[in-house]
Amino acid sequence: MKALTFQGPRTVHVSDLPAPTLPDSDSVLIEVTASGICGSDLHTFDGHAFVSDTGFSLGHEAVGRIIESGSNVRSVKVGDRVLIPGSAGCNRCQECAGGWAMRCTGEGPGVYGIGVGLDGLQAQFAAVRNADRNVVAIPEGISDDAAVLLTDNLPTGWCSARQADVRPGAVVVVVGLGPVGLCAVMSAVAMGASRVLAIDPLADRRQAAEKYGAEGVYNDDVVAAVRELTRGRNADCVIEAVGHNATIETSIQLAAVGGTVAIAGVPVSMAIEFPLMHVFAAQIAVKSALCSVQRELPVLLPLVEHGRLIPEEMVSHHFSLSEGQAAYDTFAQRKPGTQKVVFDNFD
Repeated sequence: MKALTFQGPRTVHVSDLPAPTLPDSDSVLIEVTASGICGSDLHTFDGHAFVSDTGFSLGHEAVGRIIESGSNVRSVKVGDRVLIPGSAGCNRCQECAGGWAMRCTGEGPGVYGIGVGLDGLQAQFAAVRNADRNVVAIPEGISDDAAVLLTDNLPTGWCSARQADVRPGAVVVVVGLGPVGLCAVMSAVAMGASRVLAIDPLADRRQAAEKYGAEGVYNDDVVAAVRELTRGRNADCVIEAVGHNATIETSIQLAAVGGTVAIAGVPVSMAIEFPLMHVFAAQIAVKSALCSVQRELPVLLPLVEHGRLIPEEMVSHHFSLSEGQAAYDTFAQRKPGTQKVVFDNFD
């Protein structure tokens, strides 16, 4: 089968890999019909891979149709249109039973396409183990584009808004307006925030956030700008959707006394100089928003199905898998108008 593989910093290839076979009776085989590039894929693309190896398949966002199913699988069947959450659990431990795949205490959580454990999903076919919790049927009214966003970006944005304690009337700041940040904007608006202030150096991203109900903010000193816009109070809830040390530190500075900061961006560094005295004195709660997609989907699927959230509007580019290098270059260069990149042709 054809799959996109990592060949070194800034280089991906379309490679011929062995097609997967059904691993066991709890698994399914899926013909992939669409997959997405996530901002965290760019960490690997830029050379910050979790492993030193090359040649592994990429991607953790995919939708498709089941072409073979193990005899023990009950939640889906051959022919069903499904999405694959970006991370997988064992389907047997207490945490997985509650939807917390990223807290799995059985086999441990697995993430697709990072060079360790699970093969990538930017491919023609995929095998998914423990399918009863690790694939989810897609309601008829949800498009492939929307479903790709539901595999990771929208659940992560929604999860981060919950982690940040977004509630009716809250003032929210979202730092970083890539796909996860824009999904966090959508989520905060849907949760009833009175204001959502959106921060990103790129004007087109701020404009996109404004389309989803936010107020774009840009100033050489964003801390001062937010303080002025909130009459000195700062934000009740801050969502950091980048993962860089500087944006994490800035996000903490944007929180009001008693506020909450949720870090949704995958950290690039292993450590950060943490402003502990400021956090302590201002009584700020700092949380990580590592998302278990399975936990969020029961709420999000009906919201998308009935048009309360419209994540497919975020998809700005479609590519064939054979155009993998151009697709990654387009997303990495962040040219104006680039929001979400989806592969939807696997010839």
